[in-house]
Amino acid sequence: MKEQEYRVPRVHGPRVAVIGGGHGLSTMLRGLKQYTENLSAIVTVADDGGGSGMLRQDLGMPPPGDIRNCMEALANTEPVMRELLHYRFTEGSLAGQSFGNLFLAALNGISPSFDVAVRRMSQVLAITGRVLPVTTADVKLEAEFENGATVVGESKIFYCKKQEDCRIRQVRLIPEDSRALPEALSAIAEADMIVLGPGSLYTSIIPNLLVGGIVEAICASDALKVYVCNVMTQEGETEGYTVSDHIAAIFAHSVPGLFGLCLTNSSPIPKAVAARYAEEGAERIRCDRAACEALGVEVVERPVATVENGFVRHHPDDLARELILLHAERSVRIAGARFSPQRDPYRMEDRK
Repeated sequence: MKEQEYRVPRVHGPRVAVIGGGHGLSTMLRGLKQYTENLSAIVTVADDGGGSGMLRQDLGMPPPGDIRNCMEALANTEPVMRELLHYRFTEGSLAGQSFGNLFLAALNGISPSFDVAVRRMSQVLAITGRVLPVTTADVKLEAEFENGATVVGESKIFYCKKQEDCRIRQVRLIPEDSRALPEALSAIAEADMIVLGPGSLYTSIIPNLLVGGIVEAICASDALKVYVCNVMTQEGETEGYTVSDHIAAIFAHSVPGLFGLCLTNSSPIPKAVAARYAEEGAERIRCDRAACEALGVEVVERPVATVENGFVRHHPDDLARELILLHAERSVRIAGARFSPQRDPYRMEDRK
């Protein structure tokens, strides 16, 4: 019996729509682009802090930071260009500002709309796939806490939560009638797999679901829907949360059963690293499988985390491999083929 192994070219990889923001999303994209060119990153625009917040306030444009990070992750450019995009000014009125943010701001100034500016920058960077703002509306994030206190502004939620010392009850967008970018809805409709996260629960993931049309598009899709849970709880946002707490919060802000699969980390966390996190009130997110299953969500634990400069992060390659493998395992298999024991999702064997 003759066996032949082959790897599916990236151009024929699955159509993947990822939804979120922050560094978690860009980390995942760095891995996924090794497997497929058919990537669509749908990114929150509720940020109002740091350099992005300054440009938003001064120029009246959507915050560029998360979108820039995603484009950098997907860029196919020379090293000097990558270094230039990462460069932050250290002096004067531009101190702390990223050149990449300013580049996108300049493109926004000569473009008819922000989404067109993003598309033009994507072309300049020759990115794999596409990056889409979830909306072009000027939206702000408001958080309400369990004691009834409220605060407006994504960058203020951390400090307000520390002050109120209670959980976030809900977040909402102002205005509440924002509509999703049509291209974002199309990306969801065309996807073979939809991935939520990883990223900050209330400030990177959920804000996307509050934009009109996004939840409806996800519900209407027959794609595999996966939530990638964070590895550690986040100070000022999800202290004490379990995996099921994360899932319940997402469902409460969208619809129950928005997704049926949750990918969590099984890699060990070094004791010294865990101790440092504990000093800040953060800890490894506990996987309460029974509670997740009660919510209708299957939990899959895989080794997808690493420690980088003392911080626990998702490993881009490991995370991407497990996601692609999940899609491959749960999709209709090619007749006469099975997945190899090496667990490489794109290595198959033709059996004749």
